[in-house]
Amino acid sequence: MERRTSVRTAVVWDAVQQALAAKSGANIVDLGGGTGGFAVRLAELGHHVTVIDPSPDALAALSRRAQENNVSVAALQGDLDNFAALVAPASYDLVLCHGVLGIVPDPAAGVRALAQALVEGGSLSLLVGQRHAAVIARAMTGHLGQARALLEGADDSGEHRFSADEMHALVAPHLSSWELHAVRVFTDLVPGALQELESGASAALLELERAVATRPEYLSVATQLHVIGTR
Repeated sequence: MERRTSVRTAVVWDAVQQALAAKSGANIVDLGGGTGGFAVRLAELGHHVTVIDPSPDALAALSRRAQENNVSVAALQGDLDNFAALVAPASYDLVLCHGVLGIVPDPAAGVRALAQALVEGGSLSLLVGQRHAAVIARAMTGHLGQARALLEGADDSGEHRFSADEMHALVAPHLSSWELHAVRVFTDLVPGALQELESGASAALLELERAVATRPEYLSVATQLHVIGTR
């Protein structure tokens, strides 16, 4: 399971590390950071990290993980609705928002609030579900009506999934430059048993994911889209 999780998050982690390459002791806020999958790793690199999450259980698990790894991570209970009240404007070198934008009623207002927390030249990392891959996944499992509804923008899961064009439109008013990455193009299609049993399969899959991440033709079949950009 840990190996599969690593493959799923590697493209995003690579981009985040690159955004921080020239910075030491960066001030970072991770909205929806949950149990600290990214936050603790960033703290281990010497950065100052605050996690904001609505779940007290997740924040408790975050504190335990940070303690086990001998790092300090600040934890605040909250969400995107009160994000602006919890953080000072123009004060973060990096803002992470992974898996949150699709469950808020006004994604555009959410992106604006996130960008306002960045210092000039700071980076925003956004990870969202991608609509067309979800349409294909539902059709492949025989849920054709759900696939058609999702194609038209209606999602029975309650989560909004985005197209590449929608992500461009959301970030364009707030970022001076950005890249859009295809995430989990193959990982969700390759059986977990293959990764566990076939020698070298996980490493090969990881390299394949990295190879297609920046190729625009794969954006429409990726499970997720990742924006990394600069204010």
